[in-house]
Amino acid sequence: MPFPRHLVWSTDDLNLNDPVQRQWYIRQVLLHGHAEDIRTLDLREVAALLDDLNLPRPVYRLWKTFWARKGYFSTGG
Repeated sequence: MPFPRHLVWSTDDLNLNDPVQRQWYIRQVLLHGHAEDIRTLDLREVAALLDDLNLPRPVYRLWKTFWARKGYFSTGG
């Protein structure tokens, strides 16, 4: 599967079955993705991983609020 260059610019080989690479890719989408990239993510998976993605604090708060409003967890953090 070819990945958009605005998300994956350093390699042509990315294995989303590998948990480490998948987590890296999700982080890239949350930081640099367009709406169509975000729509490809599994919201439950992203909500479960959010605390482990090491996002910049303002970006983390934005996504935490987004998922809280979607009902995945309470606001905070």
